[in-house]
Amino acid sequence: MVGYSAAFMSGILESETVALMATLSLPFMATPLQRDKHHESMNRVLSFPTNNPLFLSLPKRKKSVFLKFFFLPGSCEKTKSGAFVSIVGLVVMAILFLHELTYYLSTYTVHQMAVDSKRGETLPIHINMTFPSLPCDVMSIDAIDMSGKHEVDLDTNIWKLRLDRYGHIIGTEYLSDLVEKEHANHGHDHHEDHHEESENKTTLDNKAEEMINKVKHALVNGEGCRVYGVLEVQRVAGNFHVSVHGLSMIVAQRIFEGSHHVNVSHMIHDLSFGPKYPGIHNPLDDTIRILHEASGTFKYYIKIVPTEYKYISKEVLPTNQFSVSEYFSPIDKDSKLWPAVYFLYDLSPIAVTIREERRSFFHFITRLCAVLGGTFALTGMLDRWTYRLIETVMKPKTRSNFHS
Repeated sequence: MVGYSAAFMSGILESETVALMATLSLPFMATPLQRDKHHESMNRVLSFPTNNPLFLSLPKRKKSVFLKFFFLPGSCEKTKSGAFVSIVGLVVMAILFLHELTYYLSTYTVHQMAVDSKRGETLPIHINMTFPSLPCDVMSIDAIDMSGKHEVDLDTNIWKLRLDRYGHIIGTEYLSDLVEKEHANHGHDHHEDHHEESENKTTLDNKAEEMINKVKHALVNGEGCRVYGVLEVQRVAGNFHVSVHGLSMIVAQRIFEGSHHVNVSHMIHDLSFGPKYPGIHNPLDDTIRILHEASGTFKYYIKIVPTEYKYISKEVLPTNQFSVSEYFSPIDKDSKLWPAVYFLYDLSPIAVTIREERRSFFHFITRLCAVLGGTFALTGMLDRWTYRLIETVMKPKTRSNFHS
């Protein structure tokens, strides 16, 4: 033992060497496994470069800890369990690093509210709806604002697609002018009949007769209609609705033989009040309302919230989001009201600003150090526990072999 300590006394303190040699002394009744570990540790002691400048510059306390870690049996022993735990730890670290990197590169949104100060702008209404039981020839789109006045300069881009009973397109029609009427003059919405002069007529002209026969033929064949496009309306409360109000009372009565036979079943594929931004949810998209027996009027009460979406690139997207509530009013056989689908909208005085933001780089570094450091520490604990467990299981077998 004295020879061992003299071999490296020039580079380490005498007290540390004596303590280390005492630790490495061979027990009296050593097992073969202990003897192998002892010889391995002593070889490491003899091969240690005691004149290493980096080692000599260490403080006394750190030098002692380093020697114990370097020389103690099993401190740097290579095991299969240790390799497995290390590989698992590296894989977990790589996965967590990619997760943190993805989290850092992704953006999050911040919502702010303020009073809406926009004035004099128009409101775009994007519609895409299908009426499977209503031919395009009798379907009209009406729009009025809260004051009930005519909108002379209203710009409209609406298309109608004729559909067969299987939903296949069989014709197209473009509406250059939107049908606009005031509620006071809508005979289909009140108990009084409009177009009083039509009631005094007992006969219809040839054009009206041809239209009646054409629509009846379309109803027999199960034709429907799909309407889509953009309405540009004034930025005030109002409504737009899809109905048969464009027909005169006599023609509508001849075609449907009563208002309760008008089927306004519909599918709303898309309804929005401006362009879509990431994460928006329009509550009426993919809405399906099918009437099997009684007919009636659908009313959707919509509250529009002006919205601005600011991208991370500083681009601003003006749009609107909305909430909706629904009401259905059935119509009996004796009613003079005609079914329709109403969309009654009103604007909120509060505007919402949604802003994209990205997390700071220092936040990313802090989370990364915490995650990787914790994984490294946990891996070391698992390695030590696994080694001690295997050593505990192997000791009884070694003792039994020694005694035999």
